[in-house]
This record gives sequence, C-alpha cells and structure tokens, in this order.
Amino acid sequence: MRETRRALAETLSRIGSLIGDGRSRDDVLDVEQLSNESGVPRDVVRMLLDGEEPPAEDITDRIVRRIVHLRETRLRPDGTRHSYDEIAASYGASRASLSNLVNSRRKTPSPQTPSPQTPSPHTPSRRALSQQVSSEQVPSQQTGERRPARSGGPLASTQAGIETFFFGQPNGWLSAEPQASLDNALQSVLHGLEGEAADPMARLRSTHGLRELAARAPQLAEEELQLVTDWIDTILQRRNAQRVRGSGSDSSHTEGH
Repeated sequence: MRETRRALAETLSRIGSLIGDGRSRDDVLDVEQLSNESGVPRDVVRMLLDGEEPPAEDITDRIVRRIVHLRETRLRPDGTRHSYDEIAASYGASRASLSNLVNSRRKTPSPQTPSPQTPSPHTPSRRALSQQVSSEQVPSQQTGERRPARSGGPLASTQAGIETFFFGQPNGWLSAEPQASLDNALQSVLHGLEGEAADPMARLRSTHGLRELAARAPQLAEEELQLVTDWIDTILQRRNAQRVRGSGSDSSHTEGH
C-alpha cells in the first residue's frame, strides 16, 4: 500500500500533467465537491491541494465529524436526513448509543480552528470516550496518531455499521487520514482527465460544450484529429477571452456615462 502522502502527491502530479494549456487546476478541481465526497473540511482540502500538512485531529473527533457529515450530505430521496434510529438499527444498535457518541464530541474544536475548552461536568471525559475505542489501537508510523482497530470495540463496530449503511460495506471512510480521503475523492477527476486525453473530442465537450465535429474530409487519423481539436480549442479560448474583455469594456463605458 502506498504511503498516503506520496499517493496524494502522485495523483495531483498526474492531474496537473493532464490539465493541459488553457486550464488551471481550479478549473477542474471543485473544493466543495471534493470536501463533500471525502469528508475533509474545505479549508483542509485547500491545504492538501497546496501541499501543506493538515492540522492534527483526534481520531474519535474525526469519526464523529464524518458521521455528522454523512447525515448532512447523503440524504434520503426526499431530501431529508437519515435519523439516528434508522442508522443505528441497521447494525443492531440503539439510537441513544449513536446520538450520545455524536453529541459528546460535537463541541470539540474543529481541526482548523483549535481553541481551549473547559469540559462540562455532564460531558464524558476524554478518558471515558477513549475507552470506546478498541484496546488494539495501532500508532501510525507516518503520523503518530492512534487509529482505532477495525475489529473489536464499540467504536470500531459503530464505524463498520455506519459505513455499511451509507456505502454498502465497511471501507474505512470514517477514520481514513485526510490525505487518503482526498486522494480517493480525486480518482474520479483523474479518470475523467484520462478519458479526455484518450478522446480528443471529450475535452471540447467538457470545456466548451461542443457536441459534434462534422468532418468534411475522409476519416482523420488520430494524430490529425488531435491537431484539429487543439486548433478548435485555441480558437474557442480566444473567442471566450475576447467576450470577457468586451463585457468589461462595456461595463466601464456604462459607468463612465
């Protein structure tokens, strides 16, 4: 298994090499969508895309934050959130056990805005919450953080149950490191760019909305089609730039009067 930081760096490098001229990384990477798919906060997604290290986050806080994230982003067909009763019942737990776990950590500072906090006398202590994690915790060699084991322990079984409810099977989504989560979310972007590279028309469709290229000559060879699509792409980019400049000039002229 590739080390998570290296895997993310390789994915971003590959995406950068496939973007090509006329587009930037911001044109193909939607931070909001990547955050929704990965469960990584938006500002942390931006940090990782810029090659920065994410802030430290307690593993239990991460799991609970992503449980809340799943309820807010993976909705029922009618647009409402799944209830704690519904989720907990799917893996044989009670609503109280799940809601207590979530509510006991909801006031923990987020990784991007750390601040001291005095625990409430009614809030379970950090030691008590840590006892929910399997006793077989294993320190990560790369980060030093302690990860809950995937088998045994109330929190591990809760992870597996919730992941099965939302994804169909346990997949480590709730506890994965931010780098691994973002790398996984980026795979669909990478595959789309690879598809564009294999099909010269795909880029024109995705970038300019061009639906069809009518060839008035015999069937073009692959190299010739690439030259034609590159030429069309250049023309359309120039035309779009001229429209932008023209609209800006019109606005300035109107304001002047």
